[in-house]
Amino acid sequence: MNAVTKPEQAAVQGSAQPLVQARDLAKTFDVSAPWLNRVIERKPRQLLHAVDGVSFDIERGQTLALVGESGCGKSTVARLLVGLYQPTRGGFVFDGQDAHAAFKTPQGRQLRRRIQMIFQDPYASLNPRWIVEDIVGEPLKEHGLITDKAQLRERVGELLKSVGLSPLDMMKYPHQFSGGQRQRISIARALATQPEFLVCDEPTSALDVSVQAQVLNIMKDLQRKQGLTYLFISHNLAVVRHVSDRVGVMYLGRLVEVAGKHQLFDNPRHPYTRMLLDAIPKMHDTGKSRTPVQGEVPNPLNPPTGCAFNPRCPHANERCRVERPALLDIAGVKVACHGVEEGRI
Repeated sequence: MNAVTKPEQAAVQGSAQPLVQARDLAKTFDVSAPWLNRVIERKPRQLLHAVDGVSFDIERGQTLALVGESGCGKSTVARLLVGLYQPTRGGFVFDGQDAHAAFKTPQGRQLRRRIQMIFQDPYASLNPRWIVEDIVGEPLKEHGLITDKAQLRERVGELLKSVGLSPLDMMKYPHQFSGGQRQRISIARALATQPEFLVCDEPTSALDVSVQAQVLNIMKDLQRKQGLTYLFISHNLAVVRHVSDRVGVMYLGRLVEVAGKHQLFDNPRHPYTRMLLDAIPKMHDTGKSRTPVQGEVPNPLNPPTGCAFNPRCPHANERCRVERPALLDIAGVKVACHGVEEGRI
């Protein structure tokens, strides 16, 4: 009896662990002028902290959306998770194993099959000299999943059908498709290796609004059918509301709030989250003037001391200007704000 229940217990324990665990992820870029210029002009090295200590979990089959203004580090997080960047600090655990350590080993290819990325620009991410059959079939050939040409063509046709395209499209070139169709080809390519985790870096931002909805619905259907886990990066809060289960709000390389979708949209806690949500036009507030997003994002090469948001925050006090807030769990929501912690917001 025990021999039967132990594997079942192990399966339950395994399923309880989040598929994706980012721990204190950080990436610093050296953006200094050339050495000789620095010597002549007596300038120090300049370091850009693009991502500065980001931690989050994504449960299997769920979607975490990362939102924030341009330049806050969202795309850098995406590239860290798929191994395009090596972290300066911190780590990424995928299904219980250290992903960045695994990427460097011969077994890293197996892990890369399970983690794929959909890029932002469907015009730049597809090779214009290749036909669709070669574009979508490349991961299958690269990973040695299919070597027979007839089987490869059949599988590419299946992948195209899964994203709402015709198998006959495999003989065409990317320039023969619209932006929305190109992004569907990108999704088909990402699905070729049957991944479990998809990192989606603003996959609909380059598309018309009507086409955005079609692509998002395809992604939601695929998630439901295949049990996919998504990290969805966007600056469009309407899109985020449609696709996400949890939302993380980023500001100058750090997470300032992480909450369930309904919690975040119904009761935002951080002043920056409130500012972003106040800027969205609302159907029933036609007579009410919109609140614009106040102030400018500070220079990331010279961020403010204390809380990075304090120059734009109406609730900032002396502690906010001196001490950087930690991301704390407050009433089931993770918030990095002294005002929320002290109960004055």
